[in-house]
Amino acid sequence: MSGISQDWEPVVISKKAPTAAARKDEKAVNAARRAGAEIETVRKSIAGTNKAASSSTSLNTRKLDEDTESLAHEKVPCELKKAIMQARLDKKLTQAQLAQMINEKPQIIQEYESGKAIPNQQIISKLEKALGVKLRGKK
Repeated sequence: MSGISQDWEPVVISKKAPTAAARKDEKAVNAARRAGAEIETVRKSIAGTNKAASSSTSLNTRKLDEDTESLAHEKVPCELKKAIMQARLDKKLTQAQLAQMINEKPQIIQEYESGKAIPNQQIISKLEKALGVKLRGKK
């Protein structure tokens, strides 16, 4: 081992002390506050603000407020969720077993049976094949 050594002296990093002019201004402001004088602060810079984006926001907000169209996802119809549940129970399957049969997550079956899922024709087709019942169209 050649002359490699480590320096284990602690390194102290400290914050830079305010300049004399800044301290003088701060003292003057504090003295004026104590005397009851009204202090007016002025912001010198708008750096860090998002002025450009905030002006266009009001336009978008107004458009959204004026919009009367109700937007919602299509949900599983009540007849479909009852048919899935009935067919699954007739085959004596759990939601997890049915999900495994169609290679989907058990949460998908739970969402379909609760009516919260967005209908997907591929999944409905898989359910029809696995349960042996017709879930779409006229019976």
